[in-house]
Amino acid sequence: MKAALITSTVVIICVFTGCKSSLKEDSINTGKILLTVDFQPSQTLEYRFVSSRVTRIDWDPTKNTPTSTETPPSAGRGEYPESMEMVVAYTPIQVDQYGLTTIKATCKSVKVTRSQSQGGRTSRKDAVESLRGESFTFTVGPTGKIEDYSQLERLIRKTGTKAFREDQSQGRIKEPEMINDFIASQWFLWDSQSSLVNPSKGVSIGQTWKSKLFVPTSMLLRRAREVTYKLDEIRNSDKGRLALIRSSYENTETVPRSWPIPYSGRFQLSGPLGFLWMFSKGFKVLDLQGQGEELFNIDAGRIEQYSQEYQVLLEALSTPLPGARPRVTIEQKLTMQLIE
Repeated sequence: MKAALITSTVVIICVFTGCKSSLKEDSINTGKILLTVDFQPSQTLEYRFVSSRVTRIDWDPTKNTPTSTETPPSAGRGEYPESMEMVVAYTPIQVDQYGLTTIKATCKSVKVTRSQSQGGRTSRKDAVESLRGESFTFTVGPTGKIEDYSQLERLIRKTGTKAFREDQSQGRIKEPEMINDFIASQWFLWDSQSSLVNPSKGVSIGQTWKSKLFVPTSMLLRRAREVTYKLDEIRNSDKGRLALIRSSYENTETVPRSWPIPYSGRFQLSGPLGFLWMFSKGFKVLDLQGQGEELFNIDAGRIEQYSQEYQVLLEALSTPLPGARPRVTIEQKLTMQLIE
């Protein structure tokens, strides 16, 4: 009994105190894969994040357009594309194989493009573009769980203040921005690894597990998507063994309170999407579906790339016009790619 207890204790200690490489090799024989996140001192990894979205508005999905003079000036259909491309460098500044590692993240470049029809002042840069050159540090464990978000939270709030017009003579007005897309890319790093219930036991091919991810939108919608991850296969490559993790998404009504909010208080939204939000007095989610996949380098302990695509269908809760129920379709794609 005592020998068995000692052996069990050694295994547990190895998993969480740096014996990860040997266990990864042994996992081939056990059929279990350890998805641990590894860092090398002073080794900087750069990733390119792209978030692209098309928001389509159908003011009258029943085709019975109201004849009232109160009908919105953009009645009919509208399409509003926007995208954010960002390069972030991650440098370990304190590596502790026996506990938490401190990472410094630096936004090397951020660029936002959107159609002029979406509104706002076209000469004004998106608030998220102010992140260029900004840095924040965070701590993360070997399972990919981020333990300290404090600097990232402060940076998100700081960026949120730049989403508003300086001239407040007509009230507090928020311009279109993609801060939530920045949150979706940085708050949920290594989510597929950190959401495992028992990471020390490893994962077998075909195994599934669940988590929640953010749903960034151009409107004031605080929504989440329920994610089902599945370890689909293991691929051999010259970079090492690659775990193919597939994911599927569906709607969920609960949103974790710990997720950040970039701004607060009362304000107006500029542009047609802002008008739509005020006109419709909020929206409910009719449907959310999508899928994605990720390549995780088992031997290097890092994500190589991911792609997530989903579609959200929304319907207005109520409007001033009898029988009018505008609908919104959001098509979203999020990608992450390691820059060699």
